[in-house]
Amino acid sequence: MSKQVVIIFGPPGAGKGTQANLLADKIGLYHFESSKVLEACFKKEDPKKTYKIEGQTYTIEGEIKRWQTGLLISPPFVVNLFSDKIKDLAKEDKSLVFSGSPRTVYEAEKVTPLIVELFGKENIKIFLLEISAKTTIFRNSNRKICELMRHSILFNKETEKLTLCPLDGSKLIKRKDLDDPKVIEKRLNVFRDETFPIFEIIEKQGLKINKINGEQNVADVFNDILKIVQ
Repeated sequence: MSKQVVIIFGPPGAGKGTQANLLADKIGLYHFESSKVLEACFKKEDPKKTYKIEGQTYTIEGEIKRWQTGLLISPPFVVNLFSDKIKDLAKEDKSLVFSGSPRTVYEAEKVTPLIVELFGKENIKIFLLEISAKTTIFRNSNRKICELMRHSILFNKETEKLTLCPLDGSKLIKRKDLDDPKVIEKRLNVFRDETFPIFEIIEKQGLKINKINGEQNVADVFNDILKIVQ
């Protein structure tokens, strides 16, 4: 079986990570979680460390500040970090599922051709989970994640009073910076202004974007995606 790549887009709270995790478990894809790649870098590297990329200087400290205030991480920094990781995974013969990246036109122009080169255009499936701004704000402002594995726990009547992650038993916490309603609104604006335009770039590269109703329950969204992937 050929290696394959699934890319899932959507505004904050659309369920990108949830669907990517389900695909990873169901058909054995490696979940390339952009937030975890960034978090690992921010946690491991010295905040004062600098990167020289395309004639510009970027610091870990500066990128952390952007991330915490709802701004996108500087695209050249992201591309540099992600490209190395994607190449390593391709060498390991992994099939991948991305949740939410590439996030900008710059990333799409740099990262998507790399993915096509490494995996083949015919082996790439792209999805856009569509939800309203109201749903985005509600889901994110009520969302919790676990301390250990960073699982995102969907908010509903069954999970509302949970204090421990049902998957690994660690404490459930709220991301005070990223899931603050004001930051969420800023993230929505960023998605509209900086992420949405990349779809035109991707389609010009000959890749189809499959639109999925993200307002459905998790199982129905997953089934809609799986029908196309398989």
